[in-house]
Amino acid sequence: MSGRMGPHSLPLARIKKIMKKSGDDVKMISGEAPIVFSKACELFIQELTKRSWMVTMQGKRRTLHKEDVASAVIATDIFDFLVNLVSDESSNDNLAETPSEEMETFRS
Repeated sequence: MSGRMGPHSLPLARIKKIMKKSGDDVKMISGEAPIVFSKACELFIQELTKRSWMVTMQGKRRTLHKEDVASAVIATDIFDFLVNLVSDESSNDNLAETPSEEMETFRS
């Protein structure tokens, strides 16, 4: 099994693995939950990409760069939870973290 189910473009097995690593309390996850997370992730990626692309176009360029994503995150209130990830010089270090390491960052 490839971890995919139905028309979902994100691997459901990977989503379930991330969900289980989100906390010691999370033990059982229904089959439908990763499907909902998959769709939510797709919508999140689409929205962030659209906003990042608008920054790219404002710069009169045709290639989206990580700086465009950072600018979109900083300019959009709903992405405030990502500001620490994309700001300053530490963004390269933060991008290399695994999801469990990122969760530890948010817990502290």
